[in-house]
Amino acid sequence: MRSNYKQIGDYIKLVKERNSDLKATELLGINIDKYFMPSVANVVGTDLSRYKVVKQGQFACNRMHVGRDYRIPVALSDNIKPFMVSPAYDVFEIVNTSVLAPEYLMMWFSRKEFDRNAWFYTDADVRGGLSWDAFCNLQLPIPSIEKQRQIVAEYNTVKNRIELNNQLIQKLEETAQAIYKQWFVDEINMENLPVDWNIGKLPDLLEVKYGKAYSHLEEGNIPLYGSGGLMGKVSKALYTKPSVLIPRKGTLSNVMFVNQPFWCVDTMFYSIFKNESNGYYAFFILKQLDFDALNQGSAVPSMTTAFLKDIDVILPRQNILNDFNNTIMKLFEHRENLEKENQKLSELIVLLLSKLATIKN
Repeated sequence: MRSNYKQIGDYIKLVKERNSDLKATELLGINIDKYFMPSVANVVGTDLSRYKVVKQGQFACNRMHVGRDYRIPVALSDNIKPFMVSPAYDVFEIVNTSVLAPEYLMMWFSRKEFDRNAWFYTDADVRGGLSWDAFCNLQLPIPSIEKQRQIVAEYNTVKNRIELNNQLIQKLEETAQAIYKQWFVDEINMENLPVDWNIGKLPDLLEVKYGKAYSHLEEGNIPLYGSGGLMGKVSKALYTKPSVLIPRKGTLSNVMFVNQPFWCVDTMFYSIFKNESNGYYAFFILKQLDFDALNQGSAVPSMTTAFLKDIDVILPRQNILNDFNNTIMKLFEHRENLEKENQKLSELIVLLLSKLATIKN
C-alpha cells in the first residue's frame, strides 16, 4: 500500500437514524451514475418510520448489486432538507471533515477504477453483494485537506461549466421551439392557409431511409446513433449531409437533428431532405407527433414508414422555409458548439478523476 493510501473505514462511520418522527417526507433512490433521484418504489401502506434519514453532507450507498452492475451506487447529499432512503441502504458520514473532505471522497467514488476494485471484492451471491467490511477496507490517497479542497475546486469549476452549458442548451431548444410555434402553429391551420401555402404529406419534405448494422465497422471518429442517442464512434459514415434521425423501436420520441456525417443503427430511420432548407421544419413537425398513439398494445412501440408517409403537413412558400432554416440554424450551431465543449469538459473530468490515484501531499 502506498504511504498516503488509507482505508476508507478509518475515516467514516455509519449513521442509523430512522425516520421515526416521519418528518422526512421525500423518498429518494440512488442512480447507478451516483446521484440521488426520486424513488420509483411503491410505498403505499409501507411503514416509512423504518426508512433511513440522510442529511446534508452524508452519503448513502447500495452494496447489494455491485457484482451484477459492475459499479456501486453511492451518492453524497447536498440537500439542505433531510430525506428518506431505503432501509437496505447504508448511510454514513465522514468522522472528521478537517481531515477528509466529503466532496473529495465523492470524487474518489466516481472513478471507474473504484467501481472495478469494489467489484473485485464482491461475494459469490448471484447479485454480487459487497460486505460493509470489504467496503471499509477499500483504500484511497488522502493528501492534506488544503490539497483536497484545491482538487475539489478545480473539479467543481468544470462540473459547473457543464451544468451552465446544459442550461443554455435547454434555453436554445426552448427558443427554437417557440419560433417554430410562432411561425407555423399559433396563427396557421390547414383551413386558413396564407397565399401560396399548400397541404401535403411528409414525403414532400423528406425521404425516409433505414439505418444499417454497424458490427463490421471499426472504431473511428464518426458518430454512431441509436434510439437512445449517441452510442459511440465508428470509422465510416452512412450519410454525410444534415438529417433527421427517427427511432423505429423503443424511445420513439427521441427524434434528433444531426448536422454532421454519421452512421445510425438498423433500429433507426434517417432522412434525406428534398431541399436542405426543409430540414429544421421537418424536424419540428416530427417532434410534435403523438408518439403514445403508436403504442398499440405492443411491448416495444414501433415507428413505421407507412405511418410517416401518411403524416399531413403544411407546405409554406420556399422563401419562408429558407428564412426559418437560417434563423434556427444559428441557434442549433450555438447548441452544437456547447455540446462539443461539454464533451471536452467531460473528458477533462475523467482525466481529473484518473489523476487522483497519483495525488501527493
